[in-house]
Amino acid sequence: MSWGFLHHLLSGMNKYSTGIGRIWVAVVFIFRLLVYIVAAENIWKYEHDEFECNIKQPGCENVCFDHFFPVSHIRLWALQLIMVSTPSLLVVFHVAYRENREKRHNQKLYKSPGEIDGGLLCTYLISLILKTGFEIFFLILFYKLYNGFKVPSLVKCDIRPCPNTVDCYISKPTEKMIFLYFLVVTSCLCIVLNLSELSYLIFKYSIKCYLKRYIKKDQGSEGDCHRSEIIGHNRPAAVGQFHNSSPSLPLNVQDKCEKSSLLT
Repeated sequence: MSWGFLHHLLSGMNKYSTGIGRIWVAVVFIFRLLVYIVAAENIWKYEHDEFECNIKQPGCENVCFDHFFPVSHIRLWALQLIMVSTPSLLVVFHVAYRENREKRHNQKLYKSPGEIDGGLLCTYLISLILKTGFEIFFLILFYKLYNGFKVPSLVKCDIRPCPNTVDCYISKPTEKMIFLYFLVVTSCLCIVLNLSELSYLIFKYSIKCYLKRYIKKDQGSEGDCHRSEIIGHNRPAAVGQFHNSSPSLPLNVQDKCEKSSLLT
């Protein structure tokens, strides 16, 4: 199987990721994709041929193998890698949409097409949620299909056409179990990284929105103070007796004005 497309996808995603996102890309590429290609794929390569039962009844080995391994570990692992990497396409496509939109209008519409803000922020958060969901789903699927993450060396099968209960032997059970544990650990690490990046982005942009709103409100109150000073300087002395009856600023704005005057 050629994994070049996944390498290009992860490389493109790396340009638009945060620091935590780049760590996730490194973990997926080095500790999952390369381990799969270099080592794990060869271990499960001849698993069906090396599955042996102590009986030569035609069809017995095939039925027992299908019962205990409805989906091959290595194929399910490959499917997991594809599914957890696919949501990154949403971010890549969104950035490409921004770039094409700027070319079509022939003007600068964004500070940077790859900057995580606005709609791209929502797309990035959705991709993180999808990646985390796929990781959890496949961990549960592995556990349910194989009754845990252990690979036994011996299984007993009594499914027809086997005439009685037969013993079937799995090749390289210890080696396979080590790689399965490695798969579980790296999947859990990716879940932690995704949740950390999700929390970081939500916290960062919540603080940013709060500060932006606070500064805007503060600038508005300073403008009210400035307008009141202009009105005070331009008001004729003849109408000074009507000062008490004129509309006044709200108390909170007056307090801010008094504080600002004391500071100056």
